[in-house]
Amino acid sequence: MSVDAVFEAIAHAFAGGPLARGEDLDALVRADDFGIAELCERARAVRAEATGRVVTYSPKVFLPVTNLCRNRCDYCSFRRSPGDAGEWTMSPDEVRSVLDQGAAHGCFEALLCLGDTPETGFGAYRTTLRTYGHDRTVEYLAWVCEQALERGLLPHTNAGILAREDMARLRPLNISLGLMLESVSERLCEKGMPHHKAPDKRPRKRVAMTLEAGELAIPFTSGLLIGIGETRRERVETILAIAAIDAQHGHVGEVIVQNFRARPGIAMEDSPEPAPLEMAWTLAVARLLLPPHVRVQAPPNLNDDALSMLLDAGLDDFGGISPVTPDFINPRHPWPHLERLGDRLAALGFSLVPRLAAHPRHLDQPRFVDAAMRTPLAAARARLDTRLREVAA
Repeated sequence: MSVDAVFEAIAHAFAGGPLARGEDLDALVRADDFGIAELCERARAVRAEATGRVVTYSPKVFLPVTNLCRNRCDYCSFRRSPGDAGEWTMSPDEVRSVLDQGAAHGCFEALLCLGDTPETGFGAYRTTLRTYGHDRTVEYLAWVCEQALERGLLPHTNAGILAREDMARLRPLNISLGLMLESVSERLCEKGMPHHKAPDKRPRKRVAMTLEAGELAIPFTSGLLIGIGETRRERVETILAIAAIDAQHGHVGEVIVQNFRARPGIAMEDSPEPAPLEMAWTLAVARLLLPPHVRVQAPPNLNDDALSMLLDAGLDDFGGISPVTPDFINPRHPWPHLERLGDRLAALGFSLVPRLAAHPRHLDQPRFVDAAMRTPLAAARARLDTRLREVAA
């Protein structure tokens, strides 16, 4: 499937094609409060069939390898340029220290996160890389992944846009990769819109990388960002794009529905945040339009006051939660305490269950697990089994 074919599939779905799953997509977009209640009821039925009343999460340690980024998204407080206050690139010693903490606290996942293509924008960063013994970011990431694997942690890398050869380089060292699609709206890239100064947020570029990850049989996390000026229809188009890509390659493991949160110092600091009802609508639509085997998640730290509503909308996964490191992307919103989160879910009739950084659907298929990852995966699964027995007891 080509990038053009993905966008053709979106148009076909709105014309009544198979990706609509028999739903009237225009009716979804127009849903009022009553209509949202019906959507959520249908989404809960899909979840009940697929995962019952289990909500999963990945115990992780978060490594923000660098916050240097050539993009300037209006909603982002993470990115920096060299010399900015708060700029960092993790040193090898810092990497080892954080990984040691993660291993000591029983984490299973090492999340590597960084700004998009920093070496293409900043000579100072390239100099820093050379002092660490690397010429390219992907080589430093590979070293970090090796350090994680030595400590029993399975890497999941979200490095923004990666070339096909870079994903192939990281595949033997990662259990999964990720890239938020965010939105397929070209309108959001126009002057005055949040992606105008972000060349790596062009929809076709992000769709192309997601397709290439499928061609390489890499388990993949995608997602959409809501509340940045997009319409409901544009959200549906983004969900349908992910569904079309997964229909081709079957590599999408989870889709994150992430809500914009305003904070001081960003271009959109005065912009309204999406209401919880809009989050519920988006989650329900995602659950209905995506295949049942794709997990649908939302970050619990960004939705602490709306967990019940999100569960009612079909949520079945919380993604990574760290007992060690903060959410460096959203530092004003700390991770929930796992025991308290488990108690809250239990009161609502759900079980909170740990998982690995990829889902069994992919881990059980040899084509999605590089040969070099099979031994560390087996060890991590054995540890997880022990943890699950302890939780059950």
